[in-house]
Amino acid sequence: MTRVRRGAWAGDEGSAVVEFVGLTFVLLVPLVYLVLVVGRLEAATFAAEGAAREAARVFVASDEAASAAPRALVAAGVALADQGLHDDPADAVSIACSAACLTPGSEVAVDVRLSVPLPFVPPFLRRAVPLSIPVTAQRTAVVDEYRAAP
Repeated sequence: MTRVRRGAWAGDEGSAVVEFVGLTFVLLVPLVYLVLVVGRLEAATFAAEGAAREAARVFVASDEAASAAPRALVAAGVALADQGLHDDPADAVSIACSAACLTPGSEVAVDVRLSVPLPFVPPFLRRAVPLSIPVTAQRTAVVDEYRAAP
């Protein structure tokens, strides 16, 4: 009969499973959080770009200057909600005209600014430390040269 000498390795059975589970949590949890943060930033970027584009297009296609800004804000709100952001478009969108708005050849600049909070950060910590990432998008549209002046 052969005797197996265990020596220093005698009490080590089953520790590989414990180490695997421990390392999985240490490495996998930050990786999943990073994927969540990047996903939210990507959605906010798509939302800001879409909101700026649609607001500029709707503004220059409007018939009257008085109804152009409210229609552009509604279009921006739809674009933001499409990506799951429920920011108020009146706070996030600013519209500026190069000359009198809706005159042929004038430019309309739309600027969208969003603040994307980091996921799973409690509100009391957000008040103490700013844990959000700003996302901005700009779009300029030109009023058609051959449209009738308002």
